Amino acid sequence: MSEQHNNDETAGGGAPDEDAGGEYRNHQPSEEELAAMSRDEKVRLGLALDEVELAEYPDPWPVKGTRAEKRAERAVAAWFSLAGLSALAFIGIFIFWPWHYEDPLANPRGHFIYSLYNPLIGFFLGLSILAVGIGVILYSKKFIPHEVAVQQRHDGHGSSEVDRQTTVALLADSGSRSGIARRSMIKRTAGFGVGAFGLGTGVLALGGMVKNPWAETGADSLLHTGWMKTHGEKVYLRRNTGDPHDVSLVRPQDLSPGAIETVFPFRESERHSEHALLEALKRSDNPVMLIRLSPGASPQERKGQENFNYGDYYAYSKICTHLGCPVSLYEDQTGRLLCPCHQSQFDVVHSYAKPVFGPATRSLPQLPITVDEEGYFVARHDFIEPIGPAYWERNS
Repeated sequence: MSEQHNNDETAGGGAPDEDAGGEYRNHQPSEEELAAMSRDEKVRLGLALDEVELAEYPDPWPVKGTRAEKRAERAVAAWFSLAGLSALAFIGIFIFWPWHYEDPLANPRGHFIYSLYNPLIGFFLGLSILAVGIGVILYSKKFIPHEVAVQQRHDGHGSSEVDRQTTVALLADSGSRSGIARRSMIKRTAGFGVGAFGLGTGVLALGGMVKNPWAETGADSLLHTGWMKTHGEKVYLRRNTGDPHDVSLVRPQDLSPGAIETVFPFRESERHSEHALLEALKRSDNPVMLIRLSPGASPQERKGQENFNYGDYYAYSKICTHLGCPVSLYEDQTGRLLCPCHQSQFDVVHSYAKPVFGPATRSLPQLPITVDEEGYFVARHDFIEPIGPAYWERNS
């Protein structure tokens, strides 16, 4: 009868008797004795051996099944459900929502739908994270016992078998007091919310690798940039004047020695296409820095790219090979291009845009250029190496 009374007291919310394990303070119980103990006995033993005194250890819900308890359970379940639904919404929008650019003049409705893509995936992923966090905090506040314990400090040492088993018993007792075993609604919704959130973060991490560049050809392939020739059409070098319809082509005489110009690709077939003109200016792999070196400069030739320049004019990708920032500063005296984000420097006078300072480790890709019969700069062909900081199966 006395043993039954002790078990009921522990399960009902009273503090376990910290002196119940006093007989074992001077010696460790054997494996047989441990195996014969119940979980409640191991809890009391662990407290006694660790010299822990429980000042308060109240049961969060001493009366089971009350309306308040059910309301708290439904609130926790609601947050976990919201987390799961938000994560599924994020996955659906990430995969199926129209993300290709739409011309606002030619297709206002399509442009509006396209413009919602980033805000929606950010909103639903953030809402899923928030809901998971609120659900966990609310469960902890409503159902985990809030104990107040005092323990004597001990010298650190390895855990014995007694320590391990009593710790497991204490954790199991805490879970039992929270009532998680009988709260199937919370368990199901927590599994749904956390599982869907985990799936969403996996989709986010792997989504950028879904497009396989080796499986595609043409101008839209990741193997090519906007400088690739299509149907033998000339690809001119043009400025961005701020008006996509204002096509300003570049001639050699437009640049004085030591000057630079940021240029973009242009084809005559695109002159009357709003979408094509905007795409050429917005595509991230299109910006190129056209540089006219000062007289007397004699850059080291790079193998396989000896004829990519046109006299003193050189064209390099503006995308830094470190993390993709725009390389936008040029110092004529030293012949170095500077990336303002992380201070990588590329030497265009002595070593064909080879990195000489900063975290970048790969040279800026060079665009082969020439001048056509009308005196305008044109690209001879696309880059022969990938631009930017990362690429599929890059080994250089």
